[in-house]
Amino acid sequence: IPPDTPESIMSTSSIFSVGAAETLLVRDVDGQYRPAHADEVLCHARRLLADRVRRGATMSSPEAVKDHLRLELGVLEHEVFCVLFLDAQHRIIALKQLFRGTVSQTSVYPREVVKEALSVNAAAVILAHNHPSGSVEPSRADEFLTQTLKTALALVDVRVLDHLVVADADVRSFAELGLL
Repeated sequence: IPPDTPESIMSTSSIFSVGAAETLLVRDVDGQYRPAHADEVLCHARRLLADRVRRGATMSSPEAVKDHLRLELGVLEHEVFCVLFLDAQHRIIALKQLFRGTVSQTSVYPREVVKEALSVNAAAVILAHNHPSGSVEPSRADEFLTQTLKTALALVDVRVLDHLVVADADVRSFAELGLL
């Protein structure tokens, strides 16, 4: 496939699509094209999404954050709790995994979340965690934790903009559900 034809280029990298087929090709170091392995595609997708969710980027697209979290958290077999720290203009300061748990739960300590928000000088946060069980519905414990964190962070003038629950390829937003 000629790399300069518009219909064949997936991005500016060396990954190309073969017509309407679902096969992606990568160019080896010797210049030959071969079908891409799944891990190569995922690695490239993570790099592209990381560019969208990078320090200083403005949070104008919640979908970019959801896509990034889908790739990072949706595949994990244990629970993790992450916080996206934002400045006053909702530009990204950092995305940090603060807590790691087991297959069914993780302990989250509000004091540590507040401490981290203050250390990076965050004005707002987006909370996120995964459900390895595959259920994207927020639990009562998730709702209680969100309200606890919202109250604790409000004491130091940090707004909670959303809490996202990731399960496989699905993401549920507390803000969209009216739970904030």
